Amino acid sequence: MTERTHKTIEQAQAEGKYIRTVRSFVKREGRLTKGQAHAMENHWQDIGLSHQDGMIDVNAVFGNDNPLVLEIGFGMGKSLVEMANNAPELNYIGVEVHRPGVGACIATAVEQEVKNLRVYEHDAIEILADCIPDGSLSTVQLFFPDPWHKKKHHKRRIVKPEFVETIRQKLKVGGVFHMATDWENYAECMLEDMQSAPGYKNLSENNDYVPRPDSRPLTKFENRGQKLGHGVWDLQFEKVN
Repeated sequence: MTERTHKTIEQAQAEGKYIRTVRSFVKREGRLTKGQAHAMENHWQDIGLSHQDGMIDVNAVFGNDNPLVLEIGFGMGKSLVEMANNAPELNYIGVEVHRPGVGACIATAVEQEVKNLRVYEHDAIEILADCIPDGSLSTVQLFFPDPWHKKKHHKRRIVKPEFVETIRQKLKVGGVFHMATDWENYAECMLEDMQSAPGYKNLSENNDYVPRPDSRPLTKFENRGQKLGHGVWDLQFEKVN
């Protein structure tokens, strides 16, 4: 009868064995680069906003009452920084849960000396509920959200009637909800939800999609997709009441 020996996890891993370990529920994300970590550590106090601080005073945050643009899910932040840099007469707030993306956005903003941008590292639904005053936004931007392309996962898509109504509450009258996606089915669902939502007017002349406005930068991913014949759909709806 062979003797069984108990090895530590470290010993087993050193022998090349895969060991399943119990993990606490944490957000899985990539590791920050040195530049991203440096940006978070040294410039968060200037650009970062915290969910725990609650409802913001826009004038206090930016030192002015310029129109406020909120972008949900800015990825690595390159386009958001570019937009803020190109429109100093506007204030921008970005919301992103991916920590390396937040770090990259801050690093780019610092490099380009952008002063009219603040960012949250948090879930957008909670930021909207707890931090953004009703009737305070001139524009809400939602560019290329996760399409959850499998039909059984469509319920996970962020654009749905209750979300659309939340955005309406946060927009000023005359404010615009601007969406973009490269998934045609998602575009169709967005359009259907927006057309049936009260208090909005479609800015499309054909009551469907709008051409990409110059204010939304063309990303490398989008440019490559267009060359391959992939479509991109922009929607803009104005709050009328």
